[in-house]
Amino acid sequence: MTSDDSVFAHPMPEPIPSPLHFLHQQLGPLSSAEALQAYAAWWEADGRPISAAVDRAGTPWLKMFNERGERVDEILYPPDYWRMLKQGYQSGVIWRAWEAQSLVPVYQLGYLAAYYDPGVYCPYTVSLATALSLEKYGSAQLQAIYLAPLLRRDATVWQGATWMTEIKGGSDLGAAVETRATLTAEGWRLTGEKYFASNVGAELAVVAARPAGAPATIRGLALFLVPRYRADGRLNYHIRRLKDKIATRSVPTGEVELHDSEAHLVGQAEHGIYLLLEVLNISRVANSVASVALMHRALAEAEAYAQTRRAFGKPIGEHPLLARQFHERRAELRAALALAWEAVTLLDAVWRELPPYSERYQLFRLIAHLAKYWTAEQAVQTAKWGMEAHGGLGTLAEFGAERWLREAMILSIWEGTPHRQMLDGLEVMARKQAHRLLFEHVRPYTDDATRQALAAQIDAHLARSPHDQEAEAEGLFRELALFTSQALAAKYPG
Repeated sequence: MTSDDSVFAHPMPEPIPSPLHFLHQQLGPLSSAEALQAYAAWWEADGRPISAAVDRAGTPWLKMFNERGERVDEILYPPDYWRMLKQGYQSGVIWRAWEAQSLVPVYQLGYLAAYYDPGVYCPYTVSLATALSLEKYGSAQLQAIYLAPLLRRDATVWQGATWMTEIKGGSDLGAAVETRATLTAEGWRLTGEKYFASNVGAELAVVAARPAGAPATIRGLALFLVPRYRADGRLNYHIRRLKDKIATRSVPTGEVELHDSEAHLVGQAEHGIYLLLEVLNISRVANSVASVALMHRALAEAEAYAQTRRAFGKPIGEHPLLARQFHERRAELRAALALAWEAVTLLDAVWRELPPYSERYQLFRLIAHLAKYWTAEQAVQTAKWGMEAHGGLGTLAEFGAERWLREAMILSIWEGTPHRQMLDGLEVMARKQAHRLLFEHVRPYTDDATRQALAAQIDAHLARSPHDQEAEAEGLFRELALFTSQALAAKYPG
């Protein structure tokens, strides 16, 4: 019997661990363990039914005017939604990064949030990116006014948002961003529209805009902080409408209009490209964590179903083909977590760096692109397979399996499509030789022959014309992502 054939001899594995136990199993001792336990217990006791109800019947709607005909642009949800959302803030999905002086605790809390509701993890992610940008690049005056509300530990906490994308799309920000920034005697003012504004209604948003006279490229963009209300108390931005979109019903996404909106420059205008990419990379790491958590949830529900559904005289999980698939999906989950968590670990080491960045930062960039691409693709495939494991019931909204496929589909789009990750990954390999840093990084977990062969393949690819590099990028990037995830799985053996 070969090693592959031996899988058929194994029964379906024991039930997959809970998200908290899985993290502990794979990563070792966890930061803020008591807080994680309390947050997981809340989700099991209260959060699950709230999340299910919001997904089924809690789609937000926009109240644009009050009874006096004044614009209020209020996002309306059932009260339990706000309870679910604020529970994460109070548990520390933002403020624990400052208490611990580390991003690790907040990404661990994020894994729990995303396991139970991937959509609700989006507000936490963009709020974290807002707070980190403000702390790192904001003036002392801006921090004194705006940072403390983002770090509150009660229900009065403010939310953040990161608004880059306009109607022309998000990948080519240099050409797509038409929002104008004008410096007046009273300060900066922004005019323009943001077409995909996640967590719309937030008290603060970091917004990409082009100062007057700046180049019509991505290097002409700067980052601005836009509060929800003007200094005189009036609305500072308007919400045109909310999006009717696939999944993620637990985060409101809308279209934002900026009309001479009050704004504050974050950092130096000429460094805007670096600030924008730092914001995106914080969210890309969170996207990777959310993708793995979704894989975990889809697999857990498929396993639970397979233990009770009987066909041909026994539970379907005991049939050799499905049993083998469960073993393979478990291995893919562990490798995906290893890749995502390496991105978390590297980000935690470099996020305070200022440009020009170190080699370690360039290594982080490549692993972040690989992780965002690979885990999102794996999430879609795992959710699809989870539906198949449920059979016809998997297509019915009342049983939940179809939800994870809906949720997974957006993870491939958020913070840059697979194409964007491939092209940005090629760029950091070509300009910064980040693949060489990667191969050195995983040397303890790989053999020399495999590394050298893949390094030669990348070098040959980078020697081709720009057209051919892009046209043939997918196969190479997929191979590098698979190699890296499998290598790092040896670092996090569980």
